[in-house]
Order: sequence, then structure tokens, then C-alpha cells
Amino acid sequence: MGTQQTERPKLIPAQINSNAGCLGVGAWIALAIVLLAITYVVYNRMQARATASNRLVRAADEAATLVVIVVHPSVTAPRQEIVLPGNTQAFIDSPVYARTSGYLKQWHFDIGERVKKGELLAEIETPEIDQQLQQAGADLEAARANQRLAETTADRWRSLVKSNSVSKQETDQAVSNLVAQKATVQSHEAEVHRLEELQSFEKVTARFDGVVTARNTDVGALIDAGATAQSKELFHLAAIDRLRVFVAVPEVFSNAAQPGVTAALTLDEFPGRVFHGTLVRNSNAIDTASRTLTVEVDVDNPTGQLLPGAYVSVHITLPRKIRSVTVPANTLLFRREGLRVGVVRGGRVELRPVTIGRDYGSAVEIVSGLQPSDLVVLDPPDSLMSSTPVRLSSHSGEALAR
Repeated sequence: MGTQQTERPKLIPAQINSNAGCLGVGAWIALAIVLLAITYVVYNRMQARATASNRLVRAADEAATLVVIVVHPSVTAPRQEIVLPGNTQAFIDSPVYARTSGYLKQWHFDIGERVKKGELLAEIETPEIDQQLQQAGADLEAARANQRLAETTADRWRSLVKSNSVSKQETDQAVSNLVAQKATVQSHEAEVHRLEELQSFEKVTARFDGVVTARNTDVGALIDAGATAQSKELFHLAAIDRLRVFVAVPEVFSNAAQPGVTAALTLDEFPGRVFHGTLVRNSNAIDTASRTLTVEVDVDNPTGQLLPGAYVSVHITLPRKIRSVTVPANTLLFRREGLRVGVVRGGRVELRPVTIGRDYGSAVEIVSGLQPSDLVVLDPPDSLMSSTPVRLSSHSGEALAR
């Protein structure tokens, strides 16, 4: 048998063209998919790079922008008063001197004791004054006797001159002698009165109600009259039922320190206690050295708890005449052109000039330049300038809430 050969099927030309077309379309599709994938990858990378670049730019901008904490000015000032130092003084403070010379016989009051007006403080022995008074009394009697004789002579001469028994000249001499004797009597009377006054000063009495704050003499001491350098005060009296306190008020508050303003006094030795007084007068003149106005505050002291010479803190309430706000002291900027504060508006800083009133230590009163709605920069750097862009710190909300 002969070998049977298998015949290969012959391709029809139409089939060949169809297969070739199918292969070409698939290749193009695959190529398009690859190109799309490449494009997608490249686009994503470019987008990521752009996003990262934007983030870096924003981070750089944020890092370059100043972050600040802001606060609102407070409408109500912490307190409407000033506290000034002062010293209490007795309403009447007077030394007691002797008005006659002699020796101290006895004293009746010592330091710290209260006396009433007219009470006897001490007695002085004045033997010389007593003798002078006796002599002056005798001289007065002699002068009066001479005056009586002169009156008799003058009357007699006036009667005789009418009958021309004596001359007119002799009559005039008699009348003149009477006038002279009257003057002599008056002179001796004045001397007697003077010595009686000196003798009355043997008893040293209190001139007002008060406390004896000093006794500078003792029994047997030699007493010199008057207040000369050689003499010394016998006692020192102080009226402490009411005390005076002299206070130096700064010139800026001088208009408010008018008579009638109430004041409160506090002392370290009376913690928690407040003593009330009234401003009664001022000096109506500013001291050019200290630029202060001296005022007097009177305080009633019926129990004597307050002692003269004590150091006190005087709280004077001031009327609020100017609408003002209060800001922390660490918001102020001291510039060459004047005092400034930083106010945030529209994301930028505006350096605003202000005028301060009272200084409360941690806070200051601003009388012009700020409104309660302003955002004031807290702890501004010295290099802060107007129009500087800023960002508000997250702590600003806490500061504004406070």
C-alpha cells in the first residue's frame, strides 16, 4: 500500500487578511493601555511633587508669619483709688514751757496720762517773784498817798487862785504835779498786775484735753521762764481724739483731691482694719520739687487706738471722669515717637499711639487710643512694626475668655 499523505488545508486569502487585522488591533490596544499607564504614573508623580511643593511653600510662609497672643482691653479699671504713704499727727501738739522762773515744787502727771483742760500739771516755787510783788505793792501804796496829797494841793490852789492869793504859775504846777502822781500810780498798778500774772504762772495747767507725751523736768529742777535756748519744755501735750494725716498727692490726681473726698487708712499693726477719714483741706499749690499737692486728712480717734507718728497707707477714692480701658502692662511698646500698643486688624499689626492714666503695676489704664473691641498683642517683640502679618495663637482664645 502506498503511503497516504495528509494534505494541509489551504488558507483562503480572505481568512489570512482577517487574522492579520485582528493581531493589529490588539497590538494597538495594548500599546494604548501602556501609554495610558505611563501617562497616569507620570501625572500622579507630577501632582504629588506639586502638592509637596505647595505644602513646603505654605509651611515656609507659616513659619515666617509671627504668631501672637491677643487680649481684649478691659472696660472696668481694677480699682478707682490711689494708695499713698502718710504719717499720723496729733490734732494739737504743743510743748508746755514755764512762764515764770523758779524751782519745780511738784509735778502731777507723767507720760501717757490723759489730762483735761485746766488741770494742774506742776507747781513752781518763785520766792523772788513773791518778794518783788510785795515791794511793788508797797510802792503802789506810796504812789497813791502822793496822789492824794497832790489832789488836795491842786484843789487848794484852784480855790486860792480865784481870789488872787496865789499866782497862776503856782496853780499850774500843783495841777501838773497831780497829773504826774496819777501816772505814777498807774505805772505801779501795772507793775503789780505784771507780777501777779507771773505769780499765777507758778501753777502750770493744761491748755487743752490731751495726753502727756513727755515730761522733761523733776522736783527741785531750776526753771527758766520762756522758750529760749537756755530753757526747756516742762511737758509735751498731744490731743489725739482726732488725728491729722498729711499726704503728698501726685500732680496728675490733684484735681480729684478736693475737700470732702473720703479716705481710708490701713496700718500694718491692725491687719484687716480700716479707719475712715475725710480730706478737709489742701495747700492749693504744687510743690515744684516733688510735683505733689499736700492735703490733710482728718481721722476721728475717740478710743486712742491710732497713735501720733504712726505710718499709714492712705487710700483716696478718685472719681471716674474719663472713660478708659485697662490692658496688661506687658502690651506696651516704648518707642522713640512715644508709647504704642500693637492691634491686630485683618491679619496684620497696627501700632497705635495710646495715652496712659493710672499705673496699677501689672496693668495700666489707657485713657485714649483703644476700644474694648480691639485685639491687643500680648508680649509684643521689640522689632514689631506696623503692617507685619501675624497669626493668632491657639492661646488667644483662653486669653480672650479671661
